[in-house]
Amino acid sequence: MSAPAALRFAYGTNGLADHRLDDALRLLADLGYEGVALTLDHQHLDPYAPGLAARLNGIRRALDDTGLDVVIETGARYLLDPRRKHRPTLLSAEPAGRALRLDLLRRAVGIAEVLGAGAVHFWSGTPDPDTTRERAWQRLLDGCAETLGHAEAAGIDLAFEPEPGMLVADLAGYRRLLADLGRPDRLRLTLDLGHCRCLEPWPVADCVALAADRLAHVQIEDMRRGTHEHLPFGEGEIDFPPVLRALADAGYRGLVSVELPRHSHAGAQYARHSIAFLHAAAGRRPQRQTPQKEAVPV
Repeated sequence: MSAPAALRFAYGTNGLADHRLDDALRLLADLGYEGVALTLDHQHLDPYAPGLAARLNGIRRALDDTGLDVVIETGARYLLDPRRKHRPTLLSAEPAGRALRLDLLRRAVGIAEVLGAGAVHFWSGTPDPDTTRERAWQRLLDGCAETLGHAEAAGIDLAFEPEPGMLVADLAGYRRLLADLGRPDRLRLTLDLGHCRCLEPWPVADCVALAADRLAHVQIEDMRRGTHEHLPFGEGEIDFPPVLRALADAGYRGLVSVELPRHSHAGAQYARHSIAFLHAAAGRRPQRQTPQKEAVPV
């Protein structure tokens, strides 16, 4: 029997929104993280800003210098519409809105290819009030099929995340989506462990086992049952050692990314606390950190 996989911890840039991206990458590397979940957004990597190619070359060099692996996330709140959070989506009633979301996903796949990312993360969104679930589902299938075409051409996995409150909210919804699309190999899964505690009917460690065959990315934070609020470790209800053990026993080798999007005001402190907590929960001795790098502005 092979030994359990050594988990690789990452941190999401949506929890370091007040840092320059180069500073954030260096901070994470110095703290002992092995990867970064990079959200495409105006403050770090705007996929619509001029000079994108040069910016990507610089980020690729920074990733190489720090040794960080990367996944690309597309869940920015106001990147596509400054007035409506997380809009438009693949389900939007207006064709121009759906086209805008599809364009973002196409750009994300291209960026992932340049940066050597392990996957591109995305979710379904919520239907407009006057849209039936049947019509919303068909729009989701159409949007996923088009995005899968780009992913196949680029050799990039898509990591679909079930999100509480969205059309696809749980693992059962993901399995239905996967089946309706013909089980394409590139349509993998982002498993948010906090979401498992929030709404899945199984214990979090059991969710890992149920999802292990499709995992491309894992997000991690604390959470309470029935409340979709991303909490720092120790402030929710999750017992993490058995969950991390389940990931390791499943042979998962992707990134396990801390997801604290509302904690950028103290991002450096939460990043430091999180890696120490995760190393302890995984039964691992913490890596040596570089003290002179801890004075990154917050």
